[in-house]
Amino acid sequence: MLTILGPTACGKTSLAVALAERIDAEIISADSRQVYRGMDIGTGKDLQDYRNIPYHLIDIVEAGTRYNLYQYQQDFLKAYNNIIGRGRQVILCGGSGLYLESVLRSYRLFDVPANQPLRDSLEGKSLEELTAILSSFKTLHNTTDVDTPQRAIRAIEIETFYKTIPAEQRSFPTLPNMTFGISIPRELRRRRITERLHKRLQQGMLDEVQRLLDNGISPDDLIYYGLEYKFLTLHLIGSLSYDQMVHDLEIAIHQFAKRQMTWFRGMERRGITIHWIDGTLSQEDIVRQILDSRA
Repeated sequence: MLTILGPTACGKTSLAVALAERIDAEIISADSRQVYRGMDIGTGKDLQDYRNIPYHLIDIVEAGTRYNLYQYQQDFLKAYNNIIGRGRQVILCGGSGLYLESVLRSYRLFDVPANQPLRDSLEGKSLEELTAILSSFKTLHNTTDVDTPQRAIRAIEIETFYKTIPAEQRSFPTLPNMTFGISIPRELRRRRITERLHKRLQQGMLDEVQRLLDNGISPDDLIYYGLEYKFLTLHLIGSLSYDQMVHDLEIAIHQFAKRQMTWFRGMERRGITIHWIDGTLSQEDIVRQILDSRA
């Protein structure tokens, strides 16, 4: 697998498409907001940029719902296995650091449901008793699970659930991978962000958010998605003037790009090797560098 990551507005998608055309690959998105249908301009889907390259994990859930990291891991594996099973290669592309890292570092995640009968049976037990029960499991959930009875009960619930999962399903697979990061100078990134924001506003981003509101999605749900959806919703409900909205949103996107780079540097400290490439080079030169690195 090839992973292409970088901050917003660095040109990841078009690069991933150019690579996919060269190596017979399909693209899996690692973008926490592009999963939502109807959130197109604000998330920068730019689906026309994919040309004839198949893409995955875009437009897979309804706007207004709250997609999470566990769901992403499961959907990623389905897409990955499907692509590999058809004899094609995989390019993972995006800027959502946590989504990327959950795959690249094989996060072990489960959607552990509440077990009410178990909770009822543990209710009233002392912290010492709960600690002893928790200690009977082969592996404790973590060392802070015995701070309170409530935390200990939840830890027992988690460990009980884990025992029902076959061993082969208990870990996320380690996938053969090379990760490339696209780096562009700060001032160029800022200029691209500003230009792109105004372009999206001209393309009807405000109308897109209004349609989502008109379709019954609550302002709070849209604000939850952050950035464009937060600030445009605040404008549409009368909390921000248009000019203030544009000003505040531009600052927020710049800050977001900075946080992305901070996360990527943290990924390196946590053991992920990222081969950084100068994003000001021509796309053909970048593609050549990546393909040469794989050889």
